Amino acid sequence: MNKVFEEVKIGKITFKNSIIRSATHEGMCTEKGEPNEDLIKKFEQLAKGGAGAIITGFVGIMPNGNAPSKYMPMIDSDEKIDSFKKLVDRVHSYDTPIIMQIAHCGRQTRSKITGYPTVAPSPIKDKLYNEDRPHELTEDEIYEIIDNFVLGIERAKKAGFDGVELHAAHGYLLSSFLSPHMNKRKDKWGGSTENRFRIVKEILLRARERVEDYTIIAKINAYEKAKDGMNIEEAIKISKYLEEAKCDAIDVSCGIEEDGFWTLRGNFPFEMMAHDNHRIKKIPKSFRKIAKPFVKMQFESPKPYKLFNVPSAEKIKKEVNIPIIVVGGIRRLDEIKEIIENNKSDIVAMSKPFIIEPNIVNKFKEGKQEVSRCIDCNYCIIGIEERPLKCYYGKLPK
Repeated sequence: MNKVFEEVKIGKITFKNSIIRSATHEGMCTEKGEPNEDLIKKFEQLAKGGAGAIITGFVGIMPNGNAPSKYMPMIDSDEKIDSFKKLVDRVHSYDTPIIMQIAHCGRQTRSKITGYPTVAPSPIKDKLYNEDRPHELTEDEIYEIIDNFVLGIERAKKAGFDGVELHAAHGYLLSSFLSPHMNKRKDKWGGSTENRFRIVKEILLRARERVEDYTIIAKINAYEKAKDGMNIEEAIKISKYLEEAKCDAIDVSCGIEEDGFWTLRGNFPFEMMAHDNHRIKKIPKSFRKIAKPFVKMQFESPKPYKLFNVPSAEKIKKEVNIPIIVVGGIRRLDEIKEIIENNKSDIVAMSKPFIIEPNIVNKFKEGKQEVSRCIDCNYCIIGIEERPLKCYYGKLPK
């Protein structure tokens, strides 16, 4: 049997196979931040489609950490637990593990959406959202955020999730503490790698006191665009710290939002941005042709478009003893097989391929298909600002 389709264990979770659905914001919940029926059905499709496990889109742990787009699920109160339990029960009916990704968006959000000023380790303005300089968190506020992450982990466990993923990648709050580009603090929360890691360490240590051996993984960046941003040497140090703090696995990605399409790669979706993005659509139509090359210069994907995090994952895997997950430009079954069989990563995660084909793993397993139908148009990622997650296949919404 192909090793890709064998069971894999991470922490206390047994994954059905080595291909999992990566965290992808779905934009499907009630105004209160509770899962709606559309979100539950989307996860049911993924479970029926053969995913080894599902990682949810990011779920907020407190109101000022809400997403910059509409309808981010929230696990910020005990009252939300029952609604998430309904979701988990439906997914578990297909014998599929589900992991809640928990996050605080930090400076990468919009005050118009959250109703609060943006916050960050340092008052460095984000180039994408064009908000005011974020509020520099005080130590008391940092501890409040730590407490809310721990509460989020406890609530996820009570709701029946098999584990949680700390979102410490892509420029969100935990990522901004880890990155030298975004964290310029001079106190115990900044400076050295150890200090920048402190907030994640505190979350893990306090969570272990409350949830013991409950499965906790962390998503981190291996590198960022900025010269003073995350790099592989820093990522390896952080990975070792995660292992010491009893993190169960590391999910390897790259890039922050102001880097543009570093995280996602593929085609530059200017037309969709002009249609849906809160900033680009404000450019008068008569100026868009002139503006396009300048916007493209700032946000265009670097190459390679495929397997761009695999070298980093392989380097990190050689330095730690806990399982590694890799995401980014993974589209072909033969490539997945090569990654797993050559010990470059224990798990592969995909995002966009599952949007167009929730049953892609079953198609791979049954020999019906060898490659994802995703064309990497990136319209799905822009469309999420205005409407629920879907595949547009390079066509503008009407």
